[in-house]
Amino acid sequence: MEKEILKTDFQKITSLIAKARNNALKTVNKELINLYWEIGKYISEKVNSENWGKSVVEDLSLFIKKEHPNIKGFNSRNIWRMKQFFETYNQNEKLSTLWTEISWSHNRLILSKTKSIEEKEFYLLMAKNEKLSVRELERQINSGVFERTMLANKKLSTVVKEIHPITQNIFKDTYVFEFLDLPKEHNENDLQKALINNLKSFLLELGKGFTFIGQEYRVQVGMHDYYIDLLLFNRTMQCLVAVELKTVEFEPEFLGKMNFYLEALDSDLKLPNENPSVGILLCKGKDTEVVEYALRRNLSPALIADYETKLIDKDILKTKLRELYYILEKNIDD
Repeated sequence: MEKEILKTDFQKITSLIAKARNNALKTVNKELINLYWEIGKYISEKVNSENWGKSVVEDLSLFIKKEHPNIKGFNSRNIWRMKQFFETYNQNEKLSTLWTEISWSHNRLILSKTKSIEEKEFYLLMAKNEKLSVRELERQINSGVFERTMLANKKLSTVVKEIHPITQNIFKDTYVFEFLDLPKEHNENDLQKALINNLKSFLLELGKGFTFIGQEYRVQVGMHDYYIDLLLFNRTMQCLVAVELKTVEFEPEFLGKMNFYLEALDSDLKLPNENPSVGILLCKGKDTEVVEYALRRNLSPALIADYETKLIDKDILKTKLRELYYILEKNIDD
């Protein structure tokens, strides 16, 4: 008994050590990022005022190496990156609360692989809030999460927005499952099994706040049993999320079954403190006009997305996003 009590006490002490170590690492990282900012600022000013060029920066790198042989990270390429870092954000220093919370490796990745300041802010927030590794962040950027999320934000039905006002940046217009390694021809059972077998990657693709509850989740209505393909919970919206998988293009009749599932969940499973359930119909393709018509009089918080089993060309996603913004602006002007 005494050993168990001591073990609990020891664990408290080790948790304090771990917390202090983590705080120390955060402090060191913040100071390092601020140092890179100041160096970038200095280099930028010298380039503009005294025409410092490639050779001067290379000499600087060699000088730092000679003066501080044990310090890494000051090769000429990284010094130029510090200049880019400062010049990218010097008009948006409000973002310093984000870029000082993530590593230099995360920051370099965002600098090199994103264009607009909106896209940069999106990934800075994602890296910070979701505590993504550099590899995970690179996957999210390569798969066009920013574009797919912005498209979804613009296409969410009025019902979803009214019932769940905080849906911003939670859903995607298209989900990318390149990690499943599925053949071109596959059925719903194949898709469901593959998603469960790759649950960690699936939840990463879904985004922050999603937790898995079960597959083929049984709901009983009257004397009949019904099975929801995947049941999740979203902590941000505080609601159950039913996912129905379709390996064909969206058809309007799919909504009827989803509405039935959402009613069953809200009547029999939803807790009093939880918000109304949301449904995601995940289809192998969708006609935007058909989706708009189907959702126009739909009273349940359901959304329709499609999925791809290969990475989408980001240029295609950017084009779709520009086209959507153009259509929305034109409708406003009209």
